[in-house]
Amino acid sequence: MSTTPQQVVSQAKSAMDKALESLDRNFGRVRTGRASLTLLDGVRVDYYGTPTPVNQVASLSIPEPRLIVVQPWESKLCTAIEKAILQSDMDITPSSDGKVVRIPIPKLSEERRKDLAKVVRNMTEEAKVAVRNVRRDANAALDKLQKDKLLSEDDNHKFKDEIQKLTDDFVKRCDVAEAAKTAEVMEV
Repeated sequence: MSTTPQQVVSQAKSAMDKALESLDRNFGRVRTGRASLTLLDGVRVDYYGTPTPVNQVASLSIPEPRLIVVQPWESKLCTAIEKAILQSDMDITPSSDGKVVRIPIPKLSEERRKDLAKVVRNMTEEAKVAVRNVRRDANAALDKLQKDKLLSEDDNHKFKDEIQKLTDDFVKRCDVAEAAKTAEVMEV
């Protein structure tokens, strides 16, 4: 059974949504001047020989705007958590008292903020490329339906216009997300 043009459009919208969600997740990992638990999303701790996400071996909290506190469920994990954070590319130095790990989030220098703004721009560009690839794939699927005589030429153009409107909307949403994240990063 072949797909309908409506299914092609629906699948394209779903794939574009996923690209935007991925962009938001990636933005969460970009360090700003404020503490955020998403900073630790990529950090894996050696837990009995298995790389495990920090949030699965400890309680995370933000008692102050510039401090993350990690309270491991087993106190012997403090050093492993500290080591994992130091090895990440977040450029932050945790401290431990044997019971909890404190991660102070320092203010970003002007140069570092500009570098992070470039990272945000690159992430946004990748998301836009993903959205445009979805458009290309959807248009190819519509062309195939037309070639197989399941779609008229006029309907093909109509559905391609719909795909283009979706693409424009998602590219615009990427730009809005980028502007917001860049403003957050550049905030002193």
